[in-house]
Amino acid sequence: MAANDTIADMLTRIRNANMARHQVTHVPATKVTRNIAKVLQSEGFIAEVGEEGEGIKCNLTIALKYKGKNRQPLINALKRISKPGLRVYANHKELPRVLGGIGIAIISTSSGIMTDREARRQGLGGEILCYVW
Repeated sequence: MAANDTIADMLTRIRNANMARHQVTHVPATKVTRNIAKVLQSEGFIAEVGEEGEGIKCNLTIALKYKGKNRQPLINALKRISKPGLRVYANHKELPRVLGGIGIAIISTSSGIMTDREARRQGLGGEILCYVW
């Protein structure tokens, strides 16, 4: 496992837990993963975020959301955009609209990690971390 891309690791864990219809999944806690989890929660993609353990062994516990009686995952896809080998940046005019506004792009700006909508509203650009829809 490449320990240097914690975001890709987080997205993969959520994707896998979703496919297996798990109720919760655990992700190593870093400042970035905490903030991405907060954005996903505020956008309604995940139910809740908790933390367990402390120091370097701290993990985020992410409760996933499903809809309907056949428990369809709310998250259809998570796509990593900016990778350690190829960073992707955009100014506020170039921020992508994911699926015509149905999905969200998570952007790392100078004012923290936020959705593309929020960044556009504040007139901020930044690194495009991932798409969620």
